Amino acid sequence: VQLAESGGGTVQTGGSLTLSCAGSAYTCTMAWFRQAPGKGREEVAIFVTTGRTTYAESVKGRFSISHDNAEKTLHLKMNDLKPEDTAMYYCAASHSCFAGTDRAAYKWWGQGTQVTVSS
Repeated sequence: VQLAESGGGTVQTGGSLTLSCAGSAYTCTMAWFRQAPGKGREEVAIFVTTGRTTYAESVKGRFSISHDNAEKTLHLKMNDLKPEDTAMYYCAASHSCFAGTDRAAYKWWGQGTQVTVSS
């Protein structure tokens, strides 16, 4: 499975961005993770083909994950962006429907797209 992210960029605090991840095949779970400089990679939002979605507490109410099944594309709509959202954002996919926040359960990763939020 190949994943290609797009949509990153630089915005001011309070701004919005939408990230997209085009997949080459269907998988049960797709997710967005992010990694800020000097920090570990953390989950942001998870989408399971059953329709179940989960979010990190830090982004609840601001970010929305969705999947276009026909296009095999995962989206992450990010609103009210904050400087602490600055990170490299990665798309990940797993055949498991129970991958959850376990990074080891995701076999496929994209190259990442940078999101920078200026104060």
